[in-house]
Amino acid sequence: MRRRDALRLALAALAATALPLPLRAQDQPPVDTWDLDWTDAARGREVPVRLYLPRAAAVPAPLLVFSHGIGGSRRGYTWLGLHLAAQGVACLHLQHVGSDRQVWRSGNVFSTVGRLREAAQVGEAVARVADWRFAVDTLLRGEHAERIDARRIVAAGHSYGANTTLLVAGARVPRPGGAIALRDERVRAAVVISAPPFYGEGDPRRILADIAVPSLHVTCTEDVIRIPGFYSGPGDRLAVFDATGGPRKWLAVFEGGSHGMFTDHGGTGGTGLNPQVKAATQALVLAFMRQVFEGDGVPLAAWPQRHAGILARFADVRG
Repeated sequence: MRRRDALRLALAALAATALPLPLRAQDQPPVDTWDLDWTDAARGREVPVRLYLPRAAAVPAPLLVFSHGIGGSRRGYTWLGLHLAAQGVACLHLQHVGSDRQVWRSGNVFSTVGRLREAAQVGEAVARVADWRFAVDTLLRGEHAERIDARRIVAAGHSYGANTTLLVAGARVPRPGGAIALRDERVRAAVVISAPPFYGEGDPRRILADIAVPSLHVTCTEDVIRIPGFYSGPGDRLAVFDATGGPRKWLAVFEGGSHGMFTDHGGTGGTGLNPQVKAATQALVLAFMRQVFEGDGVPLAAWPQRHAGILARFADVRG
């Protein structure tokens, strides 16, 4: 196979993982959903979001703020946002315009590779954190603010979005003139799904040791990232977990699967395993939040046994 064809196939496969699955009418949960087109005037940057709110919540809901992987959008990860909102958790799904679905726009395959590489640069990583902060600020000042509990905010993300999550949770990237430190003090916990390493930054402990909030890490044994110019094996996910600081952290590793299994694509990682992993992850995130915000560790302690058939490893580490 020629190199050009191989690149095209790789990009097509990765792009497919970002396509959302349609919901049937009878599957619609009791959730209010808004697509909001915000603009950060100070930066001249659009920050589109999708907001999922529990429809019948009696009290202000905790908030999970989700960042997509490279090439994604606010429309993705509906399997998590809709489910959590139906269970009483508000979800704000961000779209990062410098690394969103526009990287797949039509054109020469090599120009697409260039856009991917540009999206993975430090400038975009910093801009994503600014998107996160602006979106949360805007939500908490807006018409839906009374439905949100600003004391219970969780940062979450998949792939590149997991890196964004780690940055707002307290990761510090060393630089000769001073570390890039972008922690948002409102973050009380972090959900890190399929986190890549911080490419080119060396020992992850230098970056992640200062994280001081509880974190949940989710991956699988075949969680391989292949983007032209970047490769990351499953061991990188484990290295990120091991390096992350904090008072307590949990790791769930599913057997088999794929990196794209955690997107809305229904067949990635196996048509049988994919929905099982999504359902298990939904339950895991809820149990994690219950542990963090209510001090109730029973659901989280019971979770590994319930999902033992698809688990390769589960760890609970105290700092």
